[in-house]
Amino acid sequence: MTDSTPIAANPANIAFLGLGVMGGAMARHLGNAGHALTIFNRTPARAEAWQAANPGITVRFASSPADAAESADVVITCVGNDDDLADVVLSPNGAFSTLRRGALYIDHTTVSARIARQIAVEGRDKELLCVDAPVTGGQSGAESGTLAIMCGGSAKAVDAARPILEAYAKRVVHVGKSGAGQTAKMANQMCIAGAIAGLAEAIRFAELAHLDLDKVFEAISGGAAQSWQMDNRFHTMAKDEFDFGFAVDLMRKDLGLAMDEARTIGASVPVTALVDQFYVDVQAMGFGREDTSALIRRLPRRKVAK
Repeated sequence: MTDSTPIAANPANIAFLGLGVMGGAMARHLGNAGHALTIFNRTPARAEAWQAANPGITVRFASSPADAAESADVVITCVGNDDDLADVVLSPNGAFSTLRRGALYIDHTTVSARIARQIAVEGRDKELLCVDAPVTGGQSGAESGTLAIMCGGSAKAVDAARPILEAYAKRVVHVGKSGAGQTAKMANQMCIAGAIAGLAEAIRFAELAHLDLDKVFEAISGGAAQSWQMDNRFHTMAKDEFDFGFAVDLMRKDLGLAMDEARTIGASVPVTALVDQFYVDVQAMGFGREDTSALIRRLPRRKVAK
């Protein structure tokens, strides 16, 4: 494509960097939507495994982020943390070293607002359209293509990104300028953490009161206490099932980002800080790789006299 060709033209040449649980599913949706894909993963075996799992999608394997971005109209990243993101985007062999002027850059990593703003500033010299676009909806949302995405960046950048994001999202919301997507994601994680903490205590409370948990769920899930966490995790938490994707270790990373940003802007987040410490307990118990609903593990069942 030339600089005058609309980025969202279908098919677009897309470089996808990071093929983890979330990124791999998103890349699959893009390939199935007909886009021309170049993929890069720091562990080549994962990229090869992705290709083996998606034999119907033709991709080009890149040797580096710079190689992946060289012929791209769109670069999408979904990696681990601030340092990982800086490495694949801003390093001498990063995507921005070869990405063409005027191209679109989308980041789905959950990182600090600071690095999102830094990347947007670095992209200005090349007139790049940069969108920080963290997601919510978990592994199941990525697999089914029903993620919700909160976007930071200019209106022009977000409008250019929408046709790409619609391959795996049911909701795309422009929440503000560069970095705003990341701060909205922090708010999202704070809400989740508080909901899980309340749900965990309620389940153990109901058990100790010798209530039928199925009846409790039936009674309260249709009222003001209802939440996604209740609908999807009440019964699994009661049965000690914690293999549903987003891990405790990752939640602690995200809550740390939220508390760092809170200190920067002067926000009071005592509940977030408390639940973060509860998750420290869960990690100390050896359950850091279980999903976030494993918070209930720190509230053991107790046998009481009837």
